[in-house]
This record gives sequence, structure tokens and C-alpha cells, in this order.
Amino acid sequence: MESKKVLFISQEITPYLSESKISRIGRYLPQGIQERGKEIRTFMPRYGCINERRNQLHEVIRLSGMNLIIDDTDHPLIIKVASIQSARMQVYFIDNDDYFQRKHVVADSNGKEFEDNDERALFFARGVIETVKKLRWAPDIVHCHGWMSALVPVYLRDIYHDDPLFSDFKIVYSVYNNEFKSPFRSTFADKLRYDGIDGENLKLVKKPDYLNISKLAIRNSDGIIIGSEKINPELMKYIESTGKPVLGYQDEEIYIDAYNDFYDTLLSQKIQKPKH
Repeated sequence: MESKKVLFISQEITPYLSESKISRIGRYLPQGIQERGKEIRTFMPRYGCINERRNQLHEVIRLSGMNLIIDDTDHPLIIKVASIQSARMQVYFIDNDDYFQRKHVVADSNGKEFEDNDERALFFARGVIETVKKLRWAPDIVHCHGWMSALVPVYLRDIYHDDPLFSDFKIVYSVYNNEFKSPFRSTFADKLRYDGIDGENLKLVKKPDYLNISKLAIRNSDGIIIGSEKINPELMKYIESTGKPVLGYQDEEIYIDAYNDFYDTLLSQKIQKPKH
């Protein structure tokens, strides 16, 4: 039987960034899932604080070179890759000089969040999807971690739903306690509309704050995983109201098997796609 394929899209992965709940899961979950017999691909943003020489990142010329249009402006997509030798896994990095050259992740040295985090999240989501298309690698599970990946579910469901590569798969969204404080810019909904997203999805982001961006991801996912011990209570209430399959918070000792079982359960179910 052919191995199931799992695409991991993470906001943070250690050792490229310092250790956090997301970065540890971003690092060890793909390895664990690969060891349990599934095929994996892993993506994260190439933040400017990542030391390319020390981590041996190099550009993948055959995947780079495409332009993504965001808000009517062309932005070159650069793909880099590095290997975590001990885990026998590669990590693909989405890079662009406008969005990912600065030396901090989502906020400056004073803790002020970057004004263009909305476009950075858009670029990251679309960059991953376009790269997976170039790889001609059809995932069975797409697992998104952290709000920087929150736009992937809506783009896959709304914009890429006719693409044969993304015809038969399930989306899992992990919710963490990693809220951003400043809402995205008021023009955010216009940027989604420009790409062809409309209906209920657009209504959700009239106020593009952390809660609503998370709800957008949850609405377009097939299963939800609670990634932190405590998450926003309003978000938890929304998750419960959707009736979607939910995996509660798991201890670090047992989570890989629990996640793997959750994937298998989702893959065995016929799940209603949201109406757009």
C-alpha cells in the first residue's frame, strides 16, 4: 500500500529558531510521523534571523523564480532547503527580500509587530502551495501550525479546489497560545478579495484580528488540534460550535502517536467541505 503523505506548514521550527511549543512540534512531529511510515514535506518562513551558513541553507533554483502578486505588486518567490541529518528530513524555506530579510520573526526588537504581517502570512501560504504544486507532491494531510500558516486552509479550499493535486486531502489546523496583538491592516479583506476569496470567508475577516484569522483557518479545516495547554476561551467555544473532529491537548511524551491516529481517523472519514 502506498504511504500516506503529510505536508507540515509551520510558523516556527527548531533549531532554526529558538525553542517554543510550536518550534519543538515543528521539528519532532514530522520526524515521528515519518518514522511511523508516512511520507513528509515540511515548510517554514526563512526569517532573516536564521543563519544560512550555520544551518547550511541553499537555494533550490528549479523551485525558485516565480512571482507572487500580492495587492497588485509582484514579489519574487525564493525557495531554500536545509537538512536535519539526525532526522533524515529536509525543511523547505519560503523566502522573499521584502518580507523575510529583517532580523526578527514577527515583531521588532521593541516588541512592535510588523505592519505587513498580513502580507507575510499571505505570501507564505501561497508560496507553500505553489511550491508543493511544482514538486507535484499530492498530500493526504495538510497540517498547519501557528497563525502565520492560517491562510493556507482558505486558499486550498477557495482558490485551489479545482487543482487535481489538491483534490482529495484533509486539512488539520493546530491552535496554539501564540496570539498576535495588533490586528492586520484594514485592507486585509481587499487583498483576499483580489485573489478571489469571497462569501462567508471574507465576512469573517472584516475585523482581521487574531481571533477571526484563527476562525478563518478553523472554518476551512477538517480537524482541529489543541496545541497548547491553554488557548483563548472564545476560540475554544468557536471550535466546539463547528462540530469538527477535535484532538485535545496532548503531553509531549505521547502526542506523536495521538496525532498519527488522528490523521488516520480523518482520512477514513468523508467530511463535508465548507460552503463558500
